[in-house]
Amino acid sequence: MADEKDLDGEENAGGGKKKLIIIIAGAVLLLLIGVGAALFLLGGDDDSDAGATAEEAEPVVLPDPIYYKFDPQFVVSLPPGGPAGMLQVSLQVMTRQQQVIDYLKANDPMLRHELFDLLSEQDAKALYSRAGREALAKAIEDRLEAILKEKLDPTTAEDEKPLVSDVEAVYFNELVLQ
Repeated sequence: MADEKDLDGEENAGGGKKKLIIIIAGAVLLLLIGVGAALFLLGGDDDSDAGATAEEAEPVVLPDPIYYKFDPQFVVSLPPGGPAGMLQVSLQVMTRQQQVIDYLKANDPMLRHELFDLLSEQDAKALYSRAGREALAKAIEDRLEAILKEKLDPTTAEDEKPLVSDVEAVYFNELVLQ
């Protein structure tokens, strides 16, 4: 009987080693499957994907900005009841297309009239804050964009590119409230 217990003990010890080897082999197999799946999903050796990624990463070259300054500066009376009665503003418009600058120059009186109306409606209290001045710049940009879209046909000449973005920004060179 003692021999049977010794044999059973040795048999159980051998079975424990087999279980450990099977567990380690399973863990290694799972690790290899995980690494393979990660390489497949993240890397891959597909040349068509690598070419598309290189093309997408290529930066878009924009033309240099062109500025148009409305000269002389605007001086408008503000609505009564506010902390200031008069607004004096000098502004420039940025675009990247000479066609837009040419239109702004050719139509300066009409554009000044539109901007004069817009500026004279402003609340002086709002213009004392940065957010108010940024909102005014955005309103000027939107008004100019609307005029350009209405008046300027992007397909006027076959050799000219259609307008992508007419006015990119409006900058205040001077803004005085009195």
